[in-house]
Amino acid sequence: MFELFTYDFMQRSLLAAAMVGGLCSVIGVFVVLRGLAFVGAGTSHAAFAGVALGYLMGWPPLGLAIIFGLSTVWITGWVEEKGRMKLDVSIGILYTTTMALAILFIGLMKGYNAEVYGYLFGSVLSVTNEELRIIGGLSILVLGLILLFSKELYFIAFDQEMAEASGIPARRMFFLLLTLVALTVVVSLKTVGAILVFAMILIPASTAYQLTSSLTTLTFYSVIIGITTSVAGVLISATWDVPSGPAIVLLATTVFFVSVLFSPKRMKSPTRAHVH
Repeated sequence: MFELFTYDFMQRSLLAAAMVGGLCSVIGVFVVLRGLAFVGAGTSHAAFAGVALGYLMGWPPLGLAIIFGLSTVWITGWVEEKGRMKLDVSIGILYTTTMALAILFIGLMKGYNAEVYGYLFGSVLSVTNEELRIIGGLSILVLGLILLFSKELYFIAFDQEMAEASGIPARRMFFLLLTLVALTVVVSLKTVGAILVFAMILIPASTAYQLTSSLTTLTFYSVIIGITTSVAGVLISATWDVPSGPAIVLLATTVFFVSVLFSPKRMKSPTRAHVH
């Protein structure tokens, strides 16, 4: 098994999985606390539509994935801000619309394109050096913005109205959070796929939430769980020749149910995380 680590493709895969696992876990804390689970699902399908269009037209697929993902979350946020529609309703409409576009773009392609389906189901073992650089660059950008605005993002994740009353530009921070979710989804497409990427955003943070009521510890646990399950999932994928996306998500799900069974919160009434 250890000879796997000598192969370049395996080294790229493990590095990509570690970066994606850590990034999804950090952004997942805000998603879970703010209740934006469905946004991750809708954005992933929008980003996949961009990938499909890219392969159809011969344009950069990840560039279009970013455009489609950002457009989806920004339109969703704008609609909610105007009070015309609830967030989950607008993202649900865009979710189905962009998935229909993705199916249309795939149908217009001449023949079967395995690379497109790699973005749908996840194919971390085929990550190229160029894709790895893109993943690394976007990960640094997202994590840098999270560190820069961590106080504001945590505040709006708990109570956006209170944050606004305290002088924090809550709406701008909310749009920043939506933007970070979209970029995280794009970064993760090749690793776990459009179908499963929102699971990797939700599961590590949800698992960590079962184990602690401290916000700092919650974030730390989430990152450890995300990186560990992502790397272990890649090793399982390479060893037993199973798809990487399902391997990572099913392993993370198993860890989640174990955490529920042994959660300290089962012995007492649930409380919200607090800042230390």
